[in-house]
Amino acid sequence: MFINPKRREIEIKIVYYGPPLSGKTTNLVHIHSNTDPRIRGELVSLKTREDRTIFFDLLQLELGQIRGMRPRFNLYTVPGQDRHAASRKLVLPGIDGVVFVADSQPHMRRSNIAAMRGLEQNLLELGIEPSDFPLVLQLNKRDVSEAVPEVLLRTDLGCNGAPCFSSVADQGVGVFDTLK
Repeated sequence: MFINPKRREIEIKIVYYGPPLSGKTTNLVHIHSNTDPRIRGELVSLKTREDRTIFFDLLQLELGQIRGMRPRFNLYTVPGQDRHAASRKLVLPGIDGVVFVADSQPHMRRSNIAAMRGLEQNLLELGIEPSDFPLVLQLNKRDVSEAVPEVLLRTDLGCNGAPCFSSVADQGVGVFDTLK
């Protein structure tokens, strides 16, 4: 968290992290399109030709006041594809919390686990103990047939103490619950 006393602002950096195509960008798109334009910035996305995140997405929100200071939330996503592992590391420094977006499709279990282990490793490299770091789980795509049971996804990810929210991000279900 960065506090700017002259501007009376608190900057908070939240990163949406997870496997490829799990719904990280979809969350930010939904938040952006359903938030008052007076309290949000533009959604900045760096994409490939295939419309995949290449470096990050960024959305700024200014919500209320805390002891006379305005909190500014900087919401980022990271690319999920393995070839962009270095990009994920560049986005993580200075983070205050993570929303891990897991994909509920059965064939994505290994990708979910690999992404969580990658997050843990990246945090350790930044000198952050993963078990002490603010983390929220979002179990996305709960509407798919044969969705992996929530208890199994939580066990796979090893974050049984973290707050957990079910979602269908492309329909907006659970998106704001997760953000809050």
